[in-house]
Amino acid sequence: MEPILEIKNITKEFPGVKALDDVSFSIMPGEVHAIVGENGAGKSTLMNILSGVFQPTSGEVKLEGNVVNFQEPKDAQNHGISIIHQEFSLIPQLNGIDNIFLGREIKQKNGLLNRRKMRSIAKDILARLDAQINLSNPVSQLSVANQQFIEIAKAISIETKVLIFDEPTTSLTSKEVDKLFKLINTLKESGVTILYISHHLDEIMTLCDRYTCLRDGEYVGTRVVLESTKQEMIKMMVGREIVNTYPDKPHHRSDEVILEVSNMSNDIIKDVSFNLKKGEILGVAGLVGSGRTETVRALIGADDTDSKEIIIDGKKSSINNPTDALRNGICLVPENRQSQGLVLSMSVRKNITLSIINDLTNKIGIINEKEELRRVKDSIEDLLIKTPSSSQMVKNLSGGNQQKVVLAKWLNTDCNILIFDEPTRGIDVGAKEEIYRLMRDLAAEGISIIMISSELPEVIGMSDRVLVMHEGTIQAELINDEIESEKIMQHAVGGVQNE
Repeated sequence: MEPILEIKNITKEFPGVKALDDVSFSIMPGEVHAIVGENGAGKSTLMNILSGVFQPTSGEVKLEGNVVNFQEPKDAQNHGISIIHQEFSLIPQLNGIDNIFLGREIKQKNGLLNRRKMRSIAKDILARLDAQINLSNPVSQLSVANQQFIEIAKAISIETKVLIFDEPTTSLTSKEVDKLFKLINTLKESGVTILYISHHLDEIMTLCDRYTCLRDGEYVGTRVVLESTKQEMIKMMVGREIVNTYPDKPHHRSDEVILEVSNMSNDIIKDVSFNLKKGEILGVAGLVGSGRTETVRALIGADDTDSKEIIIDGKKSSINNPTDALRNGICLVPENRQSQGLVLSMSVRKNITLSIINDLTNKIGIINEKEELRRVKDSIEDLLIKTPSSSQMVKNLSGGNQQKVVLAKWLNTDCNILIFDEPTRGIDVGAKEEIYRLMRDLAAEGISIIMISSELPEVIGMSDRVLVMHEGTIQAELINDEIESEKIMQHAVGGVQNE
């Protein structure tokens, strides 16, 4: 049997990043084929190439033996390849029929929409999918599962040959997941080939025929599910050498607890409880959607919670918003520093003093420029920020130096708990080492750090203790020799039973 889809020597480069590097493998017709790998392995980039969102830097894709070159998603759809993203591409105000035929409406000879024919086709498709949906209601009124069925119906309506699911069960209940699996098997029996991306390895072991593993943008291997185990899959996902570019960890750590979080819950996180010790780096690991960022957002009051108890330095504290968090000495260095941590149109100087501008301003609104310049000069020297001057626009700095500016902004406050969300994302290797050194130096000075990272080597190399999250809960707490890649990944996917 000839492959329906062949990926040949695909490389995709973005500025400063090689997301895919010479990837080659094949997909057979009518199979359910999983693509697995850690965060940042290149899975979504590859799927975006197959669905026409991105074009490869080099290499080629063959569909049914013919080379295809998709310039946009519509090209891929016209060739029979559709993708269903985590975030649905539906128009909430439109009903199911209008969403299914959006951009491909069936018209009568007089130019008016042939709603009767569209309704009939939509009903036939949903009957094939065994989905009971009121097509007259706006899709905003449908459940997440039924919205997903509308997306699938849209793909089926254009005679899809290859259907890509990107983390399809993230927001589904267990019953809805069972219904989705039944649907996927129905599509498989009708000859549709399924590409399935999921961090839930149990789903892959249950649903898929084969899986292909990517790691750091490279092809690792393809295995038959029935001839493999979840443990072997994990080893393929994490089995790289971890280069030691990290500062030495301290031999002695303080046992003084400065932060206690108890029973913190909302729609995403469930009964999260943990503590943070003085001068430690507490790593928070987990896969995309595990609730890592949501945990720290709930902690600082950026997201609402149903319950939360916080004790700082032995005293119960109320943190309802980020201002409360700052008042209690908790600062967040966000994942997206450009949109959430900096004002790109302002200078290095103004960004650094943004958090203390009230302290530098007298009663009649005049800024003490001498004190401002002293603070900025000290920050630039202490953090080794590379900038021609403090008046340089922060948007013109490198990613590593922008990160240092965000850090300087918070260190000028009375901050004693620093939260880093993906501290080195988009930063080159040399700058990463500088950020790691700064973090370790801050910890040595008694500042406590919570570090969220998708990079396992970073979690292992920097953390004194690691919390591993899965589906909104803390699955495990690891210390000392327990902090190793395979064990972290086992807990991140929900635990591995003896097989």
